[in-house]
Amino acid sequence: MRSRGSIALLLVVLMVSAPLSGCFGEEESEASASSLSITPKVLEAGVFQQVELSAKAGMSVFVPYLVIDPATGFVQNSTVVDLSSGSSITLEVLAPPRTDTMVLMVGAKGREHWPIRDSNESWMTWMMRDGDKGDAGNGIVRVAHGENSTLDTVNHSAQRGGGVSVKTVLSLRPSLIGLDQGGAHSSGLLHGRTVYERLFEITDPAISIFDVDGREGYYDRWAGQGNPAYEDAAMYLIDEMESFGLEVMAHRFEFTDIFAHQNPEAYNICGYKWGSEFVNEWLVFGAHFDVAPPANAVILDPHTTGSRTYGTRVGAYDNSAGTSMVLETARVLALFESRRTMVFCLWSGEEGGTRGSDYWTDEYVRQDHPEVTVTNYINLDMAGVNWPGGGGAPHGDPDPQIDENGYPKDSEVWPMRVYIGPSVEHDQINQPGMVGISNWIGADALGLEQQMGTLVGVNQSADTWKTDTWLDMDRPEIIVYEDTTARSDHASFQENLGTVTVGFGGLVDGYWCYHQTCDTLEEMEDWMGTTGKDYGEENTGVANLVNSLDLITWWALMIFFHCDETPIINEYL
Repeated sequence: MRSRGSIALLLVVLMVSAPLSGCFGEEESEASASSLSITPKVLEAGVFQQVELSAKAGMSVFVPYLVIDPATGFVQNSTVVDLSSGSSITLEVLAPPRTDTMVLMVGAKGREHWPIRDSNESWMTWMMRDGDKGDAGNGIVRVAHGENSTLDTVNHSAQRGGGVSVKTVLSLRPSLIGLDQGGAHSSGLLHGRTVYERLFEITDPAISIFDVDGREGYYDRWAGQGNPAYEDAAMYLIDEMESFGLEVMAHRFEFTDIFAHQNPEAYNICGYKWGSEFVNEWLVFGAHFDVAPPANAVILDPHTTGSRTYGTRVGAYDNSAGTSMVLETARVLALFESRRTMVFCLWSGEEGGTRGSDYWTDEYVRQDHPEVTVTNYINLDMAGVNWPGGGGAPHGDPDPQIDENGYPKDSEVWPMRVYIGPSVEHDQINQPGMVGISNWIGADALGLEQQMGTLVGVNQSADTWKTDTWLDMDRPEIIVYEDTTARSDHASFQENLGTVTVGFGGLVDGYWCYHQTCDTLEEMEDWMGTTGKDYGEENTGVANLVNSLDLITWWALMIFFHCDETPIINEYL
């Protein structure tokens, strides 16, 4: 593991040596980083922006970041452009939101093959191991643009094409508010502070005598139609999604139990933006909007009674947080052109057994619309009480030690999880495409290379492999793994449609207020605070919570952009 200091030193050397190289005899006609100028010199992280590339020599430039094709408006992963001596080109590039250095490669004009980093390493690590020499590792090949586009694309290749000259560019992310309020993650195309504000809106505890739930927020969202509080919340979702310009549908399904009693719990709200090229290929974002219903009439607070019961009125963590992320992602993505149809769904009945997503995938898609293929599904369920806070529960945890039969945790910090499927074997990667793209985004664009680990239970017991592997890897704070269990709505997509899914979440039984009346935004902030604790950086609970929400929402958004260009197909099919 390389220190931040060594990476910083490398960056300084590269930045200083590049402009001096021409003074020591380098020809202006040579395709090299010193012959390439980039404007602006410092990019704004987290936004698409106009970036001008100007060449003093004929060259090709590999831009390994998300760019927008000006002809189609589609976002694509990477491009290669040719420049003649004295010419320039302007690209609309997304500067990654959570890293401060970008890497562009320069080669001979017309170059086809290029080296790239491994999926689980950053560009800085790639440079430190001399990846720019092009004599080892992965490669890509340039693909000529199509009839209706203007930018070339890239595909994986066994060839690397030899060495490249590297151009580094700084990017900075402005702070729009105080750091203690999450200012470090308060700007960009989408950011954690807006998700936090949405979460506050949904969970606002202020008294309102005119609302059916008696609160300014949306409380008592218990399992779907027939419940006035849920109906009120559903209208809020409909109004918000329509304000984004989406076509919104309220999907109601009848659920009949084994006693032939009708139980109207499946009432989903979905917003649609139809694809420009593949209208019947759908990429779906989802989170359940219902909360755990009370098993007792008074919904006792476990902080008062000292014991846990079941049920909540607000469900800030489970799952107003996921709902907020889906809404904010929908707000942003509605502004973009997409090849495939975008669908943003808030499910009901998840707490009763994923009934909302089960009926939507089985009845609405599989039976009523067999012409539709759901290419990929992104699940957002329970997020925001893990990294970079999330350890040492503020009110005490009944069992803070590792549960060998369940989710890995210890008395200091619990990892944030990225779970992928379908998968039936714990000791090998079954969906390498989704595991790879998740790592690719996390390691560099999100700055998580040092915190992230991929869990594969080689030579481990099927019952305890996640915990055992996590311990063997020295407790990584972000874990990417294939989920062999199904406790959320991703299961409906895997089982009913064979869709490759990726989900983001946190603690389940390890969180003291999971499915409890104390599942509030205030509790999440208390949990996430690291000030005065013996782990993490000194930050307020709000700052850490905003950081966590920012991280997950960006991860989901960038996976969408990649999957819209190239869907990830189920390896079992």
